[in-house]
Amino acid sequence: MDRNKSKQYERVFSHFDENKDGKISPAELRLCLGTIGGEISESEAEAVVLLMDSDGDGLLGLEDFIRLVEGTEEEEKVKDLKEAFKMYEEMDDECKCGTGSSSSITPRSLKRMLSRLGEKKSVGECEVMISQFDLNGDGVLNFDEFRNMMA
Repeated sequence: MDRNKSKQYERVFSHFDENKDGKISPAELRLCLGTIGGEISESEAEAVVLLMDSDGDGLLGLEDFIRLVEGTEEEEKVKDLKEAFKMYEEMDDECKCGTGSSSSITPRSLKRMLSRLGEKKSVGECEVMISQFDLNGDGVLNFDEFRNMMA
């Protein structure tokens, strides 16, 4: 993690740590999330702390907090990737040009999406692009292969 990001986490952590004991309690977590528009119940806050608490003291230390924030960011990235993947699938549904298998990106759906984005590619060129990330060799990209491609 870069130094700048680490400092940002420390600032946010110290803002959440209202009593300045170097730890975030479930009540502090709930209060601070509420101030930034995040609703979380007392039991949800306790469950989050229990799940992320690495030393078993019932509180979040800075490292626990960083793991929590970065885990949330990762979940958000996966959600965004799933939405993008779905757009490619819809391109396949729209043109009825797929292989009939759901949850995959075909060369034709990739071509149509790239065309909508202003990039002209042939089906052959799209086949080559897909083949670079097609781990199981079926000629299409499933979500995991798409995620690797986007990483």
